[in-house]
Amino acid sequence: MAKITAADVNKLRKATGAGMMDCKNALVEAEGDFDKAVGVLRKKGQKIAEKRADRDSSEGVVVAKINDANNRGVVFSLNCETDFVAKNDSYVELANELGDVALNYNSKDEFLAADFQGMTVAEKLIEQTGVIGEKLEIGGFEVLEAPFVGAYVHGNKIGALTGLSKADDASEEVAKAVSMQVASMGATTLSYKDFDPEFVASETDARIAAIEKENIELGRLGKTKKNVPQFISMSQLTPEVLAQAEAAIKEELKAEGKPEKIWDRIVPGKLERFVADNTTLDNEKALLDQVFIMDESTNVAKYVASKGDFEVVGFKRVSLA
Repeated sequence: MAKITAADVNKLRKATGAGMMDCKNALVEAEGDFDKAVGVLRKKGQKIAEKRADRDSSEGVVVAKINDANNRGVVFSLNCETDFVAKNDSYVELANELGDVALNYNSKDEFLAADFQGMTVAEKLIEQTGVIGEKLEIGGFEVLEAPFVGAYVHGNKIGALTGLSKADDASEEVAKAVSMQVASMGATTLSYKDFDPEFVASETDARIAAIEKENIELGRLGKTKKNVPQFISMSQLTPEVLAQAEAAIKEELKAEGKPEKIWDRIVPGKLERFVADNTTLDNEKALLDQVFIMDESTNVAKYVASKGDFEVVGFKRVSLA
């Protein structure tokens, strides 16, 4: 039987990340053959992975990587079972090393089949399942290409990419700010113009019904009832609707006895309030129409426009939540 030295154990440990005793036992079983010992540890990982296949892996690390040309980015999550493992430095390091590989692939399947340290990414995850003792898997995986791509990751739990129409001195600042918005507010589409009319109609009915039901309970408790909107998206606020809203505001001012000469100072603010109250879907789901988190006096579209001749051409988001 081949003699197992401390140097052999250390070499295997560095290559696989496995514990000292696991490495020693694997080398003993493999009779000192390094490659066979790696195989022994991999088989152990496979057995553990099979046993933990139905476990929930909702913790982990989100990684975002941008290429040197700043025109391609990837954001993905390396999932595990517990926050304790997710916070381990070696786990975060593994996630970032995987990110350098992920940047070269267009889908999760391609990435899992890619070479990583002499094995596929999928095999590496199985190996590390054996080392760590928890189910590991790639969760969300998104790629974005644009003339300029920027990224933001919040607390290793939420990551976002933003694509801009051009690259200049302000691109990095704008892309990061918008990526922070994406990470924080979770938009699902770029603009309210992207909404399907049938979706808007059904969502309107559902939201009005929910508020009316809630108001019944608020009334029973003697609390202030919520305003029931007529609409929920700018796509519904046609010129005719806005004209009717303005006329109603003027009628209200007249009934209140407000002098007509000051209406021009009051109507714009009230009309703006009407739009805000009747575009809740846009503010929740449409990135460019959301209130900008860094300056609530404006929205994302106006912020981007204020920074130069930019357009947001795309965005991606991956979250562990």
